[in-house]
Amino acid sequence: MELRATSVSLDPREWKVGMLDFATEEKLGALVFDRLVMLDNYGRFQPQLAGEWSHDAAFKRWQFMLRAGVKFSDRSVLTAADVAAALQPLLPVTQQVQASGNSVVIQSNAPIPDLLEELASGRYFIYRVQPKGTLLGTGPFFVSEASQSLNRAETTAVPAELASDAAVTRGGGKALHLHFRANEETWSGRPFVDAIDVTLGVPPLRQLFDLQLGKADLVELSPELVRRAMQENLRVWTSSPVTLYGLRFDEGQPASADAKLREAVSLSLDRQTMANVLLQKQAEPAAALLPQWLSGYAFLFTMETNIDRAKEIRATLPANVASGKEPLRLSLDAPGDLAKLLGERVAVNARQAMLLVQVLNRSVSHVSTTATANLSDPAPGLHLFAWHFSALSSRLELESFVSAFNLSDSSESAVSTTDPEQLYAREKKLLEQRRVLPLVALPEYVGLGQNVRDWMPARWGEWHLADVWLDLPAPNPAQADTSNSTAAPAHPMAAPQPGAKP
Repeated sequence: MELRATSVSLDPREWKVGMLDFATEEKLGALVFDRLVMLDNYGRFQPQLAGEWSHDAAFKRWQFMLRAGVKFSDRSVLTAADVAAALQPLLPVTQQVQASGNSVVIQSNAPIPDLLEELASGRYFIYRVQPKGTLLGTGPFFVSEASQSLNRAETTAVPAELASDAAVTRGGGKALHLHFRANEETWSGRPFVDAIDVTLGVPPLRQLFDLQLGKADLVELSPELVRRAMQENLRVWTSSPVTLYGLRFDEGQPASADAKLREAVSLSLDRQTMANVLLQKQAEPAAALLPQWLSGYAFLFTMETNIDRAKEIRATLPANVASGKEPLRLSLDAPGDLAKLLGERVAVNARQAMLLVQVLNRSVSHVSTTATANLSDPAPGLHLFAWHFSALSSRLELESFVSAFNLSDSSESAVSTTDPEQLYAREKKLLEQRRVLPLVALPEYVGLGQNVRDWMPARWGEWHLADVWLDLPAPNPAQADTSNSTAAPAHPMAAPQPGAKP
């Protein structure tokens, strides 16, 4: 596997909701850890570490009975206390978890009918913290090696109990490798492949070349390379839209507080051109904060483009608002070339409405206004952000979004609800304020080698690599190396290993 991220953390407690790296960390975390439950591709909840569950009539008290005989990768037995200790730092403060015999009980101050959606997604993995701070998991793989090297021969082995180190980063211009080995003790049966080798920090074009040359079995594809990959008859898998690119106003500039200015900027944006021309139809114009597959009501929102109306609004604004004297400064909070392209397009659209937007060559954290540049530099009033959807609960995703961008200033709007009509009303109110302007929603694109079989991920981007196997050519008996004990069988039904899946 080759991935773009240059740093990862395998500690769910450190993952930052909404960040693009969250997607990579969650996929790698799923190799090492399990959740209590999972959602299958047919929308049905399936047991993982919890064999069964129940709740009271008010949906405030949930009880999960644990699967018997589950072991961590070091062969120690999973206990209810382990589950409670893992979940408590991850759950909201309104939810408390306690161990009770071979079960765990989650008690909430408010009804949580969508708790299964919450626990089946995001960072809600089960782990055990070792004395040295490393984490153990019960998943299908464990981390056996980690190295920063351009040459695999330079790889330095690390203890197998690393399973999840707090953070593994890329430094000195060297790609970082993570080597995952099959966990023979996993409750779900041994994975088909013996190992997964992950290289981080690989540029998009290099990933495409390595896939073409057979040097990689699975790569991430940037949107601008998808059409090229398809033209070259490479296997490409596409998820539902899982990343939202949008604009966010803050108080960095006084002009940003002007509702009329925000309306004019919104009316100037040509989302169709961004999605269909700039991104070559590899994205969807976005009018909602949550995607249709998650909320079910996104189709009710519209975002019109009306340059003439935007010009009329601009004519009523003071001369110093978004003019040459004081342009609206746009900070690119999202990394990568895609954010730059979208930022430049926003500036072009605004200019057509007689609004001046200046794209800054510096980035700001998507959850703060603290710039990485000199604090004396002029503050931006507009931010281009990327938000990765990680929850299967529309309530939780919307609450995370509102909290991260500090959008909620009304106790009424902050009321937690799972009712679609109330969620729609809340999102509509947020959009009408125009403090956040959705631009485009992007799927995840994955390039697959021709020998990859049983690739059946979830449409929301969750990979199931424990079920994947490689169709390798049969070895030549005259050249076979009998000392190689890690070669995978050509077919998962051939020469099964002890504990292998049927």
